Amino acid sequence: MPHIQLTPAQRKVHRADAHHLDPVVLIGGDGLTDAVKKEVDAALKAHGLIKVRVFSDDRSEREGYLQTLADELDAAPIQHIGKLLVLWRPIPEKEKALDEDRKPGPRDVKILKYSKKGGQRPEVKTVRVLGNERLTPGGLIKRAKKAKPKSVKKSSQG
Repeated sequence: MPHIQLTPAQRKVHRADAHHLDPVVLIGGDGLTDAVKKEVDAALKAHGLIKVRVFSDDRSEREGYLQTLADELDAAPIQHIGKLLVLWRPIPEKEKALDEDRKPGPRDVKILKYSKKGGQRPEVKTVRVLGNERLTPGGLIKRAKKAKPKSVKKSSQG
């Protein structure tokens, strides 16, 4: 896979953003192992822009690591300065799982109504519950209590 191509202006913006970052992955004496590639991939998924520290004195080897990581992980090589490598890849969109019970706004809830007389089937009743209401186990709708603002005590010291 070819890595992402950036314009010099985009690369400059990413270099500036990476300035304050600390390295999140360290490449030791074993070099670019599968475990290191996996960690770099996970860090790119989580952060998008990362720094990698390489504990090697060979500059050409470090440049090779930067190109290999960029090519294999579909990332853009941003900078190689000293023993630090900077990589960028867009963070993937997180898929939100739709949970019907957690959606905002009104929802219809089915409740069972039991009659006072024994032996009869319960009646199924549909009730509309608003976002600020909850259903009790007995089938009653209760409005959520409003949170009271915390009072701020003024100090008497002047």
